[in-house]
Amino acid sequence: MAYILTLANQKGGVGKTTTAVNLAAFLGKKKKKVLVIDLDPQGNATSGLGIDKGQLESTIYDVMVNDVDIKDTIWESSSDNVSICPTNINLAGAEIELVNVMSREQVLKNAVKSVKNDYDYILIDCPPSLSILTINALTASDGIIIPIQGEYYALEGLTQLVDTINIVKKKLNKNLSILGVVLTMFDRRTQLTRQVQEEVENYFGDKVFSTVIPRNVRLAEAPSHGVAILNYDKHSKGAKAYESLAAEVIKRTK
Repeated sequence: MAYILTLANQKGGVGKTTTAVNLAAFLGKKKKKVLVIDLDPQGNATSGLGIDKGQLESTIYDVMVNDVDIKDTIWESSSDNVSICPTNINLAGAEIELVNVMSREQVLKNAVKSVKNDYDYILIDCPPSLSILTINALTASDGIIIPIQGEYYALEGLTQLVDTINIVKKKLNKNLSILGVVLTMFDRRTQLTRQVQEEVENYFGDKVFSTVIPRNVRLAEAPSHGVAILNYDKHSKGAKAYESLAAEVIKRTK
């Protein structure tokens, strides 16, 4: 049965999608079957895994709003052993359309039941907000990975995120836990980055992954080619970091 992991942080630009796409690729390299669910209306994980958003007949929007079977929306991605349930801008409307739905926080959890036995990992890439979409992801998940950038405002809003996680755990999903916190856009040369690392470790303790994701131009370039860093430049620092992170995730989810 799949271990379901949400990548969440309501702060934008912290590397959620980059982590979802590249973690999935390296889990796939390690012979794990992975499904990525793109729950961000921007659809960057969809295009980053080689899917043309303009060609989609059905998406996670249709699963959540129109009761389409999730199996009918899944595509093979540009990474080995990685499938994706894609999205496009239509998903932005789900916020309003789910308002009057009974047990609206449980919609995604119920939808993924039919595919849980088909994968080793299901990774959910969330929008940069604590919206009903993010609540759905947390309700469906076993664990959370929180990407935090190694920059000045890194910890801003984290208390709100942790409070939301605790509310979901109390009222909707008692098995939910923080699997880990990963530092992204990390530059060891700057004192500020090292200070942020220290603050994050003080706040989260042993939840912080040993692996840090460096600032890396190749990581930034890969999505424009519709591939993960593994397929774009497997020898880059970014690739080595995500391979290390995948190993840590496997170890923590055994």
